[in-house]
Amino acid sequence: DLYRKVFVFRKDPSDAFVLLEARLEQPLQNFTVCLRSYTDLSRPHSLFSYATKAQDNEILLFKPKPTEYRFYVGGKFVTFRVPEGHGDWEHVCAGWESATGVAEFWLNGKPWPRKGLQRGYTVGVEAAVMLGQDQDTFGGGFDLYNSFSGELSDVYLWDAVLSPDKMRAAYLSLRLPPAPLAWRSLSYRVKGDVVVKARLRE
Repeated sequence: DLYRKVFVFRKDPSDAFVLLEARLEQPLQNFTVCLRSYTDLSRPHSLFSYATKAQDNEILLFKPKPTEYRFYVGGKFVTFRVPEGHGDWEHVCAGWESATGVAEFWLNGKPWPRKGLQRGYTVGVEAAVMLGQDQDTFGGGFDLYNSFSGELSDVYLWDAVLSPDKMRAAYLSLRLPPAPLAWRSLSYRVKGDVVVKARLRE
């Protein structure tokens, strides 16, 4: 149970990552991914990378610059422009629905205007899921200058789009529905220079 804990990615740039095991039975028609990050990086960096053998950017949360998040599904992406952070934790949730192709993006409990992405697509299930690197091949192919440096916490992947109430609950660290990939019951392997520490402040 990683409650009130964080992964500290100590080096910049870095070849380190955390490999996650998601308990997914079938391909995803809908999903929500949420996480909290704390970094002073201004260069591009990857937060959450879910790759299949067919598609390296099956699901990707990527921050090309301090005022932008990119959300990829099946190799295509939409961009959400955000105010530059004030050197604090940022909580993001990204949700996607195949039937409508609607992509949602929430930053610190607040929804951004929804966008269209990959309507009718299905996310494959035999996946390598990792934090801190952008996979350019299945389980590898890293560009160190897209690596994450800083602290990551509260990582979740649901096989549904969360309701607005639950999106806000994720931001507030309240009780959440069971997830195939959940911070409180995370199955993970650390590769390289990443340390698990207590969170410095709530």
